Amino acid sequence: MAKPYSLIAKRGRFASKHLWVTPHQDRERYPAGNWVLQSKGGEGLEEWIKQDRSVESGSDPVLWHCFGLTHIVRPEDFPVMPVESTGFTLKPSGFFRGNPGIDVPYQQRHLTRGGV
Repeated sequence: MAKPYSLIAKRGRFASKHLWVTPHQDRERYPAGNWVLQSKGGEGLEEWIKQDRSVESGSDPVLWHCFGLTHIVRPEDFPVMPVESTGFTLKPSGFFRGNPGIDVPYQQRHLTRGGV
C-alpha cells in the first residue's frame, strides 16, 4: 500500500474505499480524474463526493466498485501473464416487503405420457 501522503495515493484517492456512488454526469468518466499522470491529486471521485449531490429520485446512480488484485507469480505466467480475473455480485436484501411469488395463483398441470 502506498503511504497516504505519497503522490500515487493522492492521485488514486478512489482506491481508499471499496464502493462509491455518484449521480451520473457525462463528464465524470474516470475515477482518478481526466489526466491521472499530470494530476497532483484531489480530482475524480474524491472531489465529486465532496459536492454531496443526491443519488435518490430523478438521477441515474453510478456505482464505482474499486478492487485490487494480489498476483502471486507462477512459472506458467512466463513470458506473458495469461489472465487475472475478479468480479462481484449485487444481491438485494429487503428489496421487497415480502415474497412476491407467494400470491401467484396455483395452476394444476396435467401430465401425459408424451410430456408436458
